[in-house]
Parts: sequence; structure tokens; C-alpha cells
Amino acid sequence: MAAHDALSLTQDQFRQCLRISLGSLIGFGFAHLTQWSTGLFFCVYPVLLLGMVPRFSTHASLQFVAASLVNVVEVYVLAGMFGDQPLLMTPLAWSLFAIRFYCMASGRFFLFGANGLVSSSVLFHFASYPDMDFGGMAKANVAASLLTVAVAWLLCGLFPPKLAAAPPSPPQKSPEQLRHQVLLGSTVATVSFLVFQIFDLRDSLSAQVTTLLMLFPMTYAGALQYGRARAVGVLLGCNAALLIQLLLYDWYSNWLLVGPLYWVALMFFARRHVREGVSGVGFAGATTIAVIFGQYLLPQQDAIYQTLYRFSSITVAVVVALTVIYIVHKMLNLLPATRYTVS
Repeated sequence: MAAHDALSLTQDQFRQCLRISLGSLIGFGFAHLTQWSTGLFFCVYPVLLLGMVPRFSTHASLQFVAASLVNVVEVYVLAGMFGDQPLLMTPLAWSLFAIRFYCMASGRFFLFGANGLVSSSVLFHFASYPDMDFGGMAKANVAASLLTVAVAWLLCGLFPPKLAAAPPSPPQKSPEQLRHQVLLGSTVATVSFLVFQIFDLRDSLSAQVTTLLMLFPMTYAGALQYGRARAVGVLLGCNAALLIQLLLYDWYSNWLLVGPLYWVALMFFARRHVREGVSGVGFAGATTIAVIFGQYLLPQQDAIYQTLYRFSSITVAVVVALTVIYIVHKMLNLLPATRYTVS
């Protein structure tokens, strides 16, 4: 019996699992061999790109790279000019988030908006700290995007989809639905940005990213469903990271030992992700593993404390984000021009 049959996957699903896990493993190995200061992007970007795009294309690769390049330019210019003026920086950040959500809500440039939303929010947040190596982080962001696209093309050549499928058509939405989604997403993303700035939460990168990923459905019902799945996925991902940490014990800094276990954990969550068909428990678990091993597993730093802290911070972030999304959703539904109705 073939491996994909034993795992109850179709041939295309099994190949996508290989692309996701091997892509992140290559990024993980590259980041540590080259000693980039921010390995997070190299581990997470392959999971985001290959997890959200089952069939890679030139259109998807251009969107992904363009988002990173545009984000770096925006952050360098705007943070450099207005970084010390929060009253000006807040509406500028909201405007940039609104552009990203419009790209996502309209459908055709969803990947540009999604990647731009996550990376721009993270870069804007860390650019406000004078002691942070923002230049190194910006370079890592662009390098990780280019590497991810190159690896995606390579893996799609090695493990191509067998069944041809027509590209998905943009969703049909009323003007009211489109306004609701753009305003909901940009407003909540701005609130998240302000909260992490005001409370100086530089060590809660995973929680910040979680609040943004919860906005991908761009509806309260979708965020509620994803929030539950995200919490379960993060719990499973943290437990998997802890198990790997305990198995390795004093050898956790040996990348040759870490790599195979990292790949096995990614295959487990990638399998669940492709079977779910949406960004649920599997996707959350895969991104959790990628963040922990990309950001916190360093030779001089044990990841156990960071793993436990990550789960607690994400749990709080999910509850708070859902509360804010619900309030903004209700406020927008008070106006006919921004009311979200489902046929």
C-alpha cells in the first residue's frame, strides 16, 4: 500500500504535505546554517505559502515577493518619518491595513494582502524599538520571501499536483459585505497594533500574529470558528515542541537531530491541514511549530519556557481578539452601508 493511502490521503494531498514540511525544513536549515538573526520568516513563510496555495503559480509567487518588498519600503519610509508621532502613525497604519484587506476581500490578490498584513504589522511593531535590529529583520523578511518562492517552485517540480484544477474564481460579494470586511479587518488589526505597542509586548510575536490570522476569514463567524481551531492547534503544536525538546534534552542545539523531528511534526500537522481543507487546527499547529523552532530554538536558549509562554499568551490573544471583533462587527451592522448579511 502506498504511503499516501496508508495515511488516508489522496495523491495530491500527500504531495502537498511533502511540499509544506520539506519547504519549512529547508527554510529552517538555511536560517541556521547562515545564522540569520530572524529565523522566524524562513520557517513560517513556506508553511503560509504552500499551505494556502495548493497549486503554485507565477501569479502567486509575484504576489508573495511583491508584498515583502512593498512592506519593507513602507516601513522604512513611514516609520522613519512618523515613528515617533503616534497620532499620525495610527491612521497611516489603518490605511495600509485597509488596502491589504481590500486585496483579500476582493479575492484576486488575497495572497498579497495576507502576506502584507502579517509582515507589515510585525515590521511596524518592531521598527518602533530603537534597540531592535530592524535592518536585519527587513533583510530577513525579503530573503525569506525569495527563498520561499524558489523552494516552492523546486518542490512543485519535484512533487507536482497530479490532478488539474481550474483556479478559484473571486468571491461574489455585495458592496455592503465588502465594506464590512475591509473596515472590520483594518480596525481590529489597528487595535492589535496599538495594544502591542502600548503594552510593549515585544516578546509576544506569536500572539500578535495570531490576532492577524484570526482576521483572515474577515467575518465574526469565521473568526470565532478559526479562534477555536487556533487554540486547539496551538495547544497541540506546543505539546509537540515540548515533546521534541524533552526527547533531545541536552542535544537540542544539534540541527542534525532537530531537523528530522521537526519534519515529522510538520508532516503530522500538514496532513491534518490538507484533510481539513481550511485554515484550522492543522494549519495552526504547523505555524506554531515553525514559530517556536524558527524564533526560540537557539543554542543558548531553551525553548521550553518560550513554548509554555507562547500557549498562555495566545490563549489570551484569542479571547481578547474575539471580543474586539464582535464589538466592531456589531457596530458596523448598525449601519445599512456596512451591514453584513448572508443570503
